[in-house]
Amino acid sequence: MPLSLTEELAERLRNAGASRTPCDSLTSNHPDLSVEDAYAIQGINLDRRIADGARLVGRKIGLTSRAIQEWLGVAEPDFGGLLSTMSVPNCGTAPIDELLQPRVEGELAFVLKRSLSGPGITAAEVIAATDLLLPAIEIIDSRIKDWKFTIQDTIADNASSGMFVVGSQPMSLNQIDMKTIGLTLRKNGEVVSTGAGAACLADPVNAVVWLANKLGELGTEIEAGQVILSGALGPVTPVVPGDYVTVQIGRMGEVGVRF
Repeated sequence: MPLSLTEELAERLRNAGASRTPCDSLTSNHPDLSVEDAYAIQGINLDRRIADGARLVGRKIGLTSRAIQEWLGVAEPDFGGLLSTMSVPNCGTAPIDELLQPRVEGELAFVLKRSLSGPGITAAEVIAATDLLLPAIEIIDSRIKDWKFTIQDTIADNASSGMFVVGSQPMSLNQIDMKTIGLTLRKNGEVVSTGAGAACLADPVNAVVWLANKLGELGTEIEAGQVILSGALGPVTPVVPGDYVTVQIGRMGEVGVRF
């Protein structure tokens, strides 16, 4: 795809976010948009935000459930960048007026003590490189109208990212059964979503393995100290102003956010 068109599509997503007005999917007018093109568009907008003062503090993994992959007709996840400006303090207030179509999901946040450079990264290497785990809430959002998109659209849109919240009580990976650990997501005190680690590529560690190897294909890596959001452990739920959401994962401390 010509660079001029890539820049144009990146600007379309920026304008949708700035105006809080979702746009039509990019692929509705450009059905030949490739996954490589989509990551290039994502990179343009991340670089612009970094140039404006944000820092890249981690990565988010998306499309990790079998149901979502089948819905989009894809066989692998996607990823986006986590920026310092996207972070909301635990039990803080997310500026919902900066979002378009927000939804929330419960995830595990991996914090690495050393870098991982693919390809060829294994689960054992991810486990050895993980410093700690935290419960997390990802506030997903879409600049694409009505959440109607292809994998290329969501990749270009920074994997439908919005904001994120991480808990404050870390645990080590060896304290947790990653496949069976349970998720409870409450909205305004009511349980609205439940799940388990197995919903995320059968084991959240597998999601980080995929990310390290995918980044390796693209010539980069997961850096030590970065936060990696695993992908959802259960179904997403929409939020509106005034909502308060909490996530409890196993014996890990609760993480919360107000809208």
